[in-house]
Amino acid sequence: MMRNFAAPRGGGGPDGEHAPTSLLRVGDTCSCVRHADRLRILVDGAAYFAALRKAIVRARRSVFIVGWDIDSRMQLVPGDPPDGLPAPLGEFLCAVAAANPQLHVRILAWDFAMLYAMEREWLPSYKLGWRTPRRVSFRLDGRHPPGASHHQKIVVIDDCVAFVGGIDLTRSRWDTPAHAPREPLRRNGRKQFYAPTHDVQAMFDSEAAQAIGALVRQRWRRASARHAQMDTDDASAQPISAQHDPWPPDEAADIENVDLGISVTEPPFDGRPAIQQIRALYLAAIEAARGNVYIENQYFTASTVGDALATRLADAGGPAIAVVVPREQTGWLQATTMGTLRARLYRRLKEVDAQQRLKMYAPWIDGLGDAFINVHSKLMTVDDEWLVIGSANLNNRSMVLDSECDIVLEARGEPRIRAMIAGVRNRLLAEHLDVPRDAVDDAFARGADINRVIADLRHDGRTLLPLEPSVSPELERVVPEAALIDPETPAAPDEVVQQFVPGSNGRSLAARVLLLGALALGALAMTLTWKHTALSQLLSLDVIGHFARSLAASDFGPPLIVGAYALAAVASVPITVLIALAGLLFGPVAGSAYALAGTLIAAIVTYYIGVWAGRDAVRRRAGTRLNRLSERMGRQGIVAVVVLRVVPLAPFVLVNLAAGASHIGLRDYLIGTAVGMGPGIVLAATFANQLVTVVRHPSIGPMLLLAAIGIALVGGSFALQRLFKRRR
Repeated sequence: MMRNFAAPRGGGGPDGEHAPTSLLRVGDTCSCVRHADRLRILVDGAAYFAALRKAIVRARRSVFIVGWDIDSRMQLVPGDPPDGLPAPLGEFLCAVAAANPQLHVRILAWDFAMLYAMEREWLPSYKLGWRTPRRVSFRLDGRHPPGASHHQKIVVIDDCVAFVGGIDLTRSRWDTPAHAPREPLRRNGRKQFYAPTHDVQAMFDSEAAQAIGALVRQRWRRASARHAQMDTDDASAQPISAQHDPWPPDEAADIENVDLGISVTEPPFDGRPAIQQIRALYLAAIEAARGNVYIENQYFTASTVGDALATRLADAGGPAIAVVVPREQTGWLQATTMGTLRARLYRRLKEVDAQQRLKMYAPWIDGLGDAFINVHSKLMTVDDEWLVIGSANLNNRSMVLDSECDIVLEARGEPRIRAMIAGVRNRLLAEHLDVPRDAVDDAFARGADINRVIADLRHDGRTLLPLEPSVSPELERVVPEAALIDPETPAAPDEVVQQFVPGSNGRSLAARVLLLGALALGALAMTLTWKHTALSQLLSLDVIGHFARSLAASDFGPPLIVGAYALAAVASVPITVLIALAGLLFGPVAGSAYALAGTLIAAIVTYYIGVWAGRDAVRRRAGTRLNRLSERMGRQGIVAVVVLRVVPLAPFVLVNLAAGASHIGLRDYLIGTAVGMGPGIVLAATFANQLVTVVRHPSIGPMLLLAAIGIALVGGSFALQRLFKRRR
């Protein structure tokens, strides 16, 4: 049996002092504390992926991969791997499994929201599941509350070696610590180059790895209905033998014989209570800090963490705090939303920072142009006493809503562990500042605090630039509070339904689920009928298109088409699907006209539903998030509606209900909707029509038009990004 104890082993503090109080409290700040014979910190994707590939090749019984995103096309080692196995991840895993009949590979990825569909590999279940050998299994994990995600980044091999950190096995993650502006291997495919990315992953073994194995097995059970298969796995979940060691021989440990805390975030779901150990850990560590706090994180918006930092900054004896973040949030949507929330939190902290002890930095390298180093790591060191590495961002989602996993190394005053924790921090600073590691060690040895060390070692070329995030007054007024785009609590399914259905006599959630089930069975029956009868000839795309065009040519056809479109939009059928369908059936001109007319009619109907239900009633049902949204629309009028249509901060129907609950006039609301959605409707309808044309009849004309539309979409996105950048 594995030990379960509340505090790690360790000696007293330096120079005979008592050891600091342990922050690792089982059930509060961590789920368990487990021993590791070896611990190594892998900085950046090249180091992690190379070590991982070597470990997987050495696997004998099991490989578990858990991720927010997993892409079968990504290459752990770009180019020609030295082990002679295929480079793409999917092919590599299949080859390893084929070479070892005892090996089972299980891959568990978040069943992602459609918002991320264009950023991810299409048909992952087919490429990583159906198309692979039987002993390579793939699951999409959707066992989470509405709006939540599975965000852990874990690999466990034979329950002997585990990798935990911030790096997913997906594209645009590989990079070296040099973060060279023109790194030829930093690309997806042959020609798609991407900007530098910085991240951190921990590799460890022994009991700590076995505990991570138990964690991922639990997640696999929840996502899979085949419990019997997992029962046999559990019977053999103990490490194989002392002779077998999947740890790569050329990867030396940074430290040996330590104890690691394992902290998680899990939202309440299916009767399971919420687990918020990572939030409790961060709050306890910040409260205990006395000297230096070093943070690397993709985001910086967490309300409770901000409150804890504000308390310490107001304390005359508080620590110096250095926060390393990306210069901008990736993508114009995240820059507009999460970037705005970051600026608000930073401004609030600086208001209480009378002694100027908080500094925010962004890594910089000359030659990147408009690009920047994407800091994706999730790491914190505190007073050389605590090291935290994992998947949890410093945003509200990671504290309470998304599934996360962090590991914690606690020194308890033991000099060798304190030296290792300080070494990790100094190694990262040396990378960012482009100076020798010894220079950072010497600066701290002279007693300087972390911000003084950074200031003394900064130079031109590659360095850490001070960052003062700010937001334009326009975005300040329009972008909602964190409750909407970085929620602090999960939404119950019944509450989600109630937000979209005004009135008190609607069907219960159970009735709606039964209805959806009946519709799914009906769809299955229709599919089988279509496949095995003559229905496929009667309902082919050509027949449907001919019927649609005939209907459009009739006297009452256009009103019927627009009415059906509007009803579907009111019923919350995704508006983008309806627009594409209109372009597909009726062509770019008529399809755009029908889509725009139907969209405006649906917007008017749901607007008046909000008015009819009563502003107080709608706001009471939807809570503070919709209330704030409606207040901003009422104050900003057309500008707010245009931004909310261009920046999809909330679904189409929700925005309409919010408009009805606000004081915005119908004229301003319709003008803002037409201006915000009109160009996109035309481009989307034309794109859908031309895509089918190109697939059916490839020719130079339609292909050039399709390319032109793509350029227009990319150019429009770039223009919006530049606009919001100038606004900030």
